[in-house]
Amino acid sequence: MKYQLASRMAGMKASAVREILKVTQRPEVISFAGGLPAPELFPVDEISKVAQEVCAEEGRKVLQYATTEGRPTLRQKIADRMNKIYNSDLKMENILITTGSQQNLDMAGKIFLNPGDVVLMEAPTYLAAINAFKAYECTFKEVPTDDKGMIPEALEKILETTENVKLVYVITDFQNPTGICWPMERRKAFMEIMAKYDIPVLEDNPYGELRYEGTTNPSLLSMDQRGQVMGMGTFSKTFCPGLRIGWLACSPDIMPQFVKVKQSADLHSSAFDQAIIDRYMDEFSLDEHVKEINALYGHRRDLIIQCMEKEFTDGTTWTHPEGGLFLWLTFPEGVSARKVFDKCIEKNVAGVLGEFFYPTTKSDRHMRINYSNMPDDRIKEGIRRMGEALREVAAGKEGKERNPLENELFSRGFFVG
Repeated sequence: MKYQLASRMAGMKASAVREILKVTQRPEVISFAGGLPAPELFPVDEISKVAQEVCAEEGRKVLQYATTEGRPTLRQKIADRMNKIYNSDLKMENILITTGSQQNLDMAGKIFLNPGDVVLMEAPTYLAAINAFKAYECTFKEVPTDDKGMIPEALEKILETTENVKLVYVITDFQNPTGICWPMERRKAFMEIMAKYDIPVLEDNPYGELRYEGTTNPSLLSMDQRGQVMGMGTFSKTFCPGLRIGWLACSPDIMPQFVKVKQSADLHSSAFDQAIIDRYMDEFSLDEHVKEINALYGHRRDLIIQCMEKEFTDGTTWTHPEGGLFLWLTFPEGVSARKVFDKCIEKNVAGVLGEFFYPTTKSDRHMRINYSNMPDDRIKEGIRRMGEALREVAAGKEGKERNPLENELFSRGFFVG
């Protein structure tokens, strides 16, 4: 059958990161591509215990349909946690449980965007946010960024000169893909500018608790006095991504719209998974679990930077994130990130090309590196291979005949080689 697809499908593409991950699962491949948590830290025994208790004590309840807004006790715990960490003033009524934080991107697009509307985003920014908003046939305007986040003067100029801006999307803590964190003065400047406009702000914060040095700043949501900022969060990075439980924190004025679109999408997020997280937080310390995560990720960040200092050519630079999962490589002038990527794949090591993270412009000098998922020996070997690839590209060496990994990536549209 020949299917007649909606026009919106023309602009939608499979996630580049997901496609790379599909073909980098072979044991010989060292992948720095995905934003995967360390599976050895998943609290499997504790989850097994609480899951049995949930089944024994409220099994029939949590296996039944549930309210769209989510489990009240878990919503209250999320509000309390955000208030403690980010200096917000949230109540249970401000929290909507979602199927991962990714669902929030789709719902925001459905609520706020018509074809041709403009979304302002950092450049670079989260790839899956670009793809989620594209489904609503919007256009993107990149706001220039530096090592402190969105540049306020550039944001103000764009807002003054651009019509039909309907949404601003930002990641203020350990941004994906760069790992940078907005300092307090940048957050204040952003909020002062946005207060002049009736444009909603979507603050995505999946990484904020993964801090292993420095001080946590208040969220934009906590600084908002107008109901302008909607905050996204998730248990994927601090607990387990497989449970697919996230949340939205927003004003009661806009909450009914999110509830309506969630009802039309999936009725409610898994009541069983919500109960597991809720009971885990009753019986165990999520704070202690996050401390364990941060200790490991801090070590792996330090190790990967030490390896890059040893292996990479002069002129290659990278961000030094105080937390999160990623750092951002910038190659020397004249060194193509695409050619480095191709050469890395040839050597069975993978990062993610920086070009995928730009809404409109393209850059051939960057690569995103994840350090949370690999053990020490594979970090060392992976960066050794990547350094070797970088030196060969800088020296102008041609690639060899494509290996099976390259061939599969080529077939999926990555045009390796």
